[in-house]
Amino acid sequence: MTLNERDQLIDDLIEGSISEADFLKLEAEMRVSSEARQAYYARLKLTDSLRSESRHLLEEVEGETVSIWSGTFRVMVSIAAVLAVVFLGAYGVKNSFETGTSHHSAEEPIATGYAVLAEHSEAIWVNQPNLDRGDLVPQGPLQMESGLAQLELFSGVTIIVEGKAEFEINSPMEMSVSHGKIRALVPTAAHGFKVLTNSGEVVDLGTEFALNVTSEHADMHVLQGEIEWHPTAKQKQLLSDGQSLRWTTTGNPESVAFEPNQFPGLADFERRFVSQRLQRRQAWSDSAEAVSGDRRMIAYYPMNQSKEWGRQLLDESHSGLDGTVVSARHDADRWGQSGSALNFSPAGSRVRVSIPGEHRSMTFYCWARIDSLDRIYNSLFLTDGHELNEPHWQIMSDGRLFFSVKRRDTSSGSRKDKHIAYSPSFWDPSQSGKWFQIATVYNVDEQTTTHFVNGEAISQDRISDEYIVDTVRIGAASIGNWNEPTRADPNFALRNLNGAIDEFAIFSDALSASEIAALYEKGRP
Repeated sequence: MTLNERDQLIDDLIEGSISEADFLKLEAEMRVSSEARQAYYARLKLTDSLRSESRHLLEEVEGETVSIWSGTFRVMVSIAAVLAVVFLGAYGVKNSFETGTSHHSAEEPIATGYAVLAEHSEAIWVNQPNLDRGDLVPQGPLQMESGLAQLELFSGVTIIVEGKAEFEINSPMEMSVSHGKIRALVPTAAHGFKVLTNSGEVVDLGTEFALNVTSEHADMHVLQGEIEWHPTAKQKQLLSDGQSLRWTTTGNPESVAFEPNQFPGLADFERRFVSQRLQRRQAWSDSAEAVSGDRRMIAYYPMNQSKEWGRQLLDESHSGLDGTVVSARHDADRWGQSGSALNFSPAGSRVRVSIPGEHRSMTFYCWARIDSLDRIYNSLFLTDGHELNEPHWQIMSDGRLFFSVKRRDTSSGSRKDKHIAYSPSFWDPSQSGKWFQIATVYNVDEQTTTHFVNGEAISQDRISDEYIVDTVRIGAASIGNWNEPTRADPNFALRNLNGAIDEFAIFSDALSASEIAALYEKGRP
């Protein structure tokens, strides 16, 4: 790349008129060239100086010409500022270059909560219906109608809650229970953990205890170690191994027998949810046979194939479009079954496929575990060159789904070569490691692109006549990455998905919302 070409691409980037192909060229150049990064920073400094100067001018000069110019300038500066954060954060530019004085600091992502819902067995939540395994436990009171839930607090405390229950996690070292049964396993590092009830509070001295809280009483049972019971306006009591106590709302203590099977332990819980998961996994496996035989199926890659599958990924649609695994390693699937998914985190990971033919409406579908979105583009399925009539399906670094089918060649002079359908953001760092069903439906007849997550439509884009493509071609493509580099240039942009995929399908039709929802219900762990 010549200096003139590089500078032109930098100008196009700051002006917001750069094409995707040129953006990737500049991105690759900035990865390997400190001079390119310095040139980009210098141009940003100039833009910043112009912005400061324009601010003074706008304070002094009024008029229609200045107002029109300032609006355009603000748009240009906004685009440059956003892209500056992306580039300077990605390439580790700290504070300033030797000649600069500006400071560019990347904010750390934040999340809210004190615990994680590690597992559950048929848990039904009244006020948090979408709460699922792997989620941070939300703040505020929680109501569980039935089932079992295993909570892991950041202090190391493990809580098993049995519904019907009402409780709240106040901090990593404290929870409130107004109704229901809990069993707490408290490690040494979390001694002093408290459980608040309407009658008083339990302070753990290690290591395992159980509570049954009702509107009339609070039953306490020490399985191992000791607890302190601090009743309201009464003297504290110490309970140790095997001791139990019932404290009534009238403030009178009573003896109560303890039957361990009244409170499911970790081992019981493990057996229960593992059994249910295996049943659901088998039910999905049975339904997958019907899915693979769908007449609209172009290619279907359920990745629960034999451990002897080697580096070939079999197409179960009977089309014979087997894929070749490159670098990706075996991983646990969404049911925790070892070796039944592919992890694309190692650089260069992908599954190489070749999909022949021409298609109209299409549906792209997968189950994916997202560990992080640390690239600008995170690939789900990308055609090699992104030529005319070819689709691209990926996730942006901010958690938005991206889908496009290329409509025209930018060499004709047009800046826009396709309609890009973005979804709202559906992922943030607090959901790292969670599995999602992701689907995108490209409907030519209705001229729409619809994004789905976990069986529900989260966005729908209307595609104008100018950008609709009624004959889609795929050809050579990659699952989980983009096919780079070329012989002339060994540098390549990192687009591999930092996570895993355990089921991937392409349909030659627009699946309905009810069909996507049915696939989710059959396939959710």
